Amino acid sequence: MKHNLSVFLLTVLFFAAGSFPGCLALNIACAEAPAMSDGQGVVGDGRWVMGNGKSMDYALAKAPSAGADATVRGEEALPGRADDAFQDEYKDDENQDYDDEPFAEERVTIADPIEPFNRAMHRFNDRLYFWLLKPVARGYKAVVPEPARISVKNFYYHLLFPIRFVNCLLQADLTGAGSEAGRFAINTVWGIGGLLDPSSNRGIELQKQNTDFGQTLGLYGVGHGFYIVWPFLGPSSPRDSVDIAGEYVLDPLSYFTPWYTSLGKRPFKMINNASLSLGDYEAVIEAAIDPYIAIRNGYIQYRMKEVQTRRARSLFFRNWKSEATRAPAN
Repeated sequence: MKHNLSVFLLTVLFFAAGSFPGCLALNIACAEAPAMSDGQGVVGDGRWVMGNGKSMDYALAKAPSAGADATVRGEEALPGRADDAFQDEYKDDENQDYDDEPFAEERVTIADPIEPFNRAMHRFNDRLYFWLLKPVARGYKAVVPEPARISVKNFYYHLLFPIRFVNCLLQADLTGAGSEAGRFAINTVWGIGGLLDPSSNRGIELQKQNTDFGQTLGLYGVGHGFYIVWPFLGPSSPRDSVDIAGEYVLDPLSYFTPWYTSLGKRPFKMINNASLSLGDYEAVIEAAIDPYIAIRNGYIQYRMKEVQTRRARSLFFRNWKSEATRAPAN
């Protein structure tokens, strides 16, 4: 009888002790919280509890990274953190529209209705370069020293002075026309007929005017028309092809030498120029997924920039936005 009474009293005391709030909370925490090596656990509402008895929400509010987000959660934020200059600048950068950057590069395209023909000519010129022009240019480079090859390039450039001078006048670039006239006079007398380029030396520094009839037509509002790849000559357009006829008309050698001499002049010029730029073409096609597209896009962008440069120098066309610099419809 005494044994049964003792068991009854122990049972009553056990349930009485479990009814205290503190013991009940401790039981729930121990049952729901995973064991933590640093004394952390989870309280009844699911928040992490740190070893010092403070919740993780309180720790986040006190942490250096709380900032303005802490105030949104209704927590205590560090004073002055929401006004951090770096954060404000970063937020401003996030709201910027980089498509409207003033220095964004203008992109233009060109129609390519005869792409099969152009690709065939591109392959022809590519094989011509690797199979013929490059090997000959390498041999020429091994035999002829670089100063002599530069002199040959200067001489051919010097001969085409009439083309550059006339185009500067047509573009209303009087400064460029004067610079070309001065370069021609100095290089003819002191440059031994154009073999040397003393007009570019320090103290004189007359700027070269790399202009042509295609650029002049671009200033007058004539568009490219469409893309065309000429055999032996490379990328062009109907507008820029005018240079072929213009070079023949204004080239002095066309009047003082027999017509068949030009058949040897142009290949020799190509070989000499290639010997001074070996590796440039290879770098372009090796970095491109489709070399044809890369060369076409590079050509139209390059010509657009040349026309823009000539327009900036012109007295009449400086503030004129022509159709030549707008993207034509494909």
